Amino acid sequence: MATLNDIAVAAAINILTAFAFFVTFAILRIQPCNDRVYFPKWYLKGLRNSPLRSGAFVNRFVNLDFRSYLRFLNWMPAALQMPEPELIDHAGLDSAVYLRIYWTGLKIFVPIALLAFSIMVPVNWTNDTLEHSNLTYSDVDKLSISNVPTGSPRFWTHLYEVVATMRLHFLASERRRPDQFTVIVRNVPPDPDESVLELVEHFFLVNHPGHFLGFQAVHNASKLSKLVEKKQKMHNWLDYYQLKYSRDPSRRPTLKTGWLGLWGNTVDAIDFYTSNIEKLAKEISVERNATTSDSKYVMPAAFVSFKTRWAAAVCAQTQQTRNPTAWLTEWAPEPRDVYWDNLAIPYVALAVRKLIIGVAFFFLTFFFMIPIALVQSLANIEGIEKAVPFLKSVIETHFIKSIIQGFLPGIALKVFLIFLPSLLMLMSKFEGFISRSALERRSATRYYIFQFINVFLGSIITGTAFQQLDSFIHQSANDIPKTIGTSIPMKATFFITYIMVDGWAGVAGEILRLKPMIIYHLKNFFMVKTEKDREEAMDPGSLGFNTGEPQIQLYFLLGLVYAVVTPILLPFIIVFFCLAYVVFRHQIINVYNQEYESAAAFWPDVHSRIIVALVVSQLLLMGLLSTKQASQSTPLLIALPVLTIWFHVYCKGRYGPAFVKFPLQEAMMKDTLERAREPNLNLKDYLREAYIHPVFKAGDDDVAETDGGSEDGRLQEPELVPTKRHSRRQTPKSSICSDAPLLNQAVSSLETSNSL
Repeated sequence: MATLNDIAVAAAINILTAFAFFVTFAILRIQPCNDRVYFPKWYLKGLRNSPLRSGAFVNRFVNLDFRSYLRFLNWMPAALQMPEPELIDHAGLDSAVYLRIYWTGLKIFVPIALLAFSIMVPVNWTNDTLEHSNLTYSDVDKLSISNVPTGSPRFWTHLYEVVATMRLHFLASERRRPDQFTVIVRNVPPDPDESVLELVEHFFLVNHPGHFLGFQAVHNASKLSKLVEKKQKMHNWLDYYQLKYSRDPSRRPTLKTGWLGLWGNTVDAIDFYTSNIEKLAKEISVERNATTSDSKYVMPAAFVSFKTRWAAAVCAQTQQTRNPTAWLTEWAPEPRDVYWDNLAIPYVALAVRKLIIGVAFFFLTFFFMIPIALVQSLANIEGIEKAVPFLKSVIETHFIKSIIQGFLPGIALKVFLIFLPSLLMLMSKFEGFISRSALERRSATRYYIFQFINVFLGSIITGTAFQQLDSFIHQSANDIPKTIGTSIPMKATFFITYIMVDGWAGVAGEILRLKPMIIYHLKNFFMVKTEKDREEAMDPGSLGFNTGEPQIQLYFLLGLVYAVVTPILLPFIIVFFCLAYVVFRHQIINVYNQEYESAAAFWPDVHSRIIVALVVSQLLLMGLLSTKQASQSTPLLIALPVLTIWFHVYCKGRYGPAFVKFPLQEAMMKDTLERAREPNLNLKDYLREAYIHPVFKAGDDDVAETDGGSEDGRLQEPELVPTKRHSRRQTPKSSICSDAPLLNQAVSSLETSNSL
């Protein structure tokens, strides 16, 4: 069990590591050769020029201005200077609201820490309960509630009221975006007489007359995407070998055609990739024609655009037919936010995929308890000595013992969790979400559940079992809950080490960007030939909501749970929030290029998880006090979770609709302002290529060739196409669409009135 000395050693190691990262970053960021690594966002916006283009040869790569090295921490105040409205315009609402999570943490935990250290820590420290018990404890545990005697009136000092008032100011930008006019319709019912394209056009002409602008069909372009991706990889290798040849024209580069280039026939590398690219170009052309002309590639879904935001809001937020499972409409994601691969999944298969992933996640979560138990065993010196008795003399060395108990458990847990976010993201993709933001939100939800069960509950349960095993064996069953209640606050030492490793050193390592820097310089040396290649070699990255937000929520949970029972953990939490706020603000301003903008659609999840953490902390406090025979506090404690849940229900009902619905009044106001400001706006041209699959967009020589029209997915204009179903008697079998007779009648009457 870690002592104050062990924690001090771990803190020293992590502080030195973080400081080393910051100093290294400060030196590397001012070197001209790393300018694109640490300021890629400004290059992508076209607001920064490369320092490699001018000056002496040495100055292009090394900064010889020694005065700039003395100001190595000036990036911190610079990161805090940009006001929030400018930050929203620069990086988007998602990034600004993400930073507010850290700011919320500081607003919560700084006042709690002041209260805890002024009242609760002295109350805990001035008792000697643990000294007269047979439990295993350390100096840190004397600062926890475990050191307060059973039945003591001092428990009343641990009752505090946390008031959290959260009001979301959703500032919708007046800037025009395609998703403001577009909905996605899914589960278009099959019809034996008409194609999906004809069905979609007829349906919206009839049910949204005067408002329907056009639609873009959804094609199953999965195979075409794989071919284009394969061709791009071959282009990269061709560029590499051509650049290699240009540097040494006396020798043509060669390669072996076998697996990984380890064996096989030796051929000319440039000729090999050139011929393969030509073959792939022909395959891409054939597949593109098949994808755009064959009706079997058209999915029962479409992006439908309207002439006004008001009309799109009406369509997205209403049921379209009497059958609630057909013609399902919702707001279309922003074009950058669309995850095209999942649009080809049949809607009926989504429920089956969801069930499969739910079962898989259940087993993943509970089988992960095994490595968590191994991590907890590392925090127990006695357990390590029993496993490797020949190392006992080394382990008992003061410094080594401090590292094992104060540093190693956090590192081990961090290692076990490295591959988890990628696995959870794969599970979310298999589940079938059609937007990147929805994928990240679902992955974040599962990551949070996983950490709550394994990292939080698992560490407490297994850690308590390891530390108090001797007490469990030599006491009656009635005393076990009391031992657990006393031991839970004592697990704070493990979480302190984890916060220092993950929260302090981890955040400092984020700003260093070591991996992107190495990859950029490798690409720059071996593959870059043009400025476009150099721009593509940059990897600005993004916030990574699916991994970052659940980690923040774990700190919220730890802080709220241990704020009362072991307040010594709070300063470590506060240092994390301060450090992370500054670092990520700098990264958002200078580095990250957010892949999409969801207008802070994740905020309800953030709010819900903070409420969950608060309720869990209240329930655990009730259970803990019950083991201390403080029954007089129970009536007040029962009211806390009830009031907290009521507050959450109120917030969800009051502010929740703003994240899923768009007020018609707001939509009409924006439409009116836009017509007044831009009376000649051609909305049809603006939306024409908004929701085309990336493989059909201009930029790839092989797939950009198109003869116009709409077969490649461009916005199809509404024209009165004569329906093929003139009466039910001409239909060979009954249509699956229950509204087919009404649809047919309405289209026929529309055609008659038009002809007149």
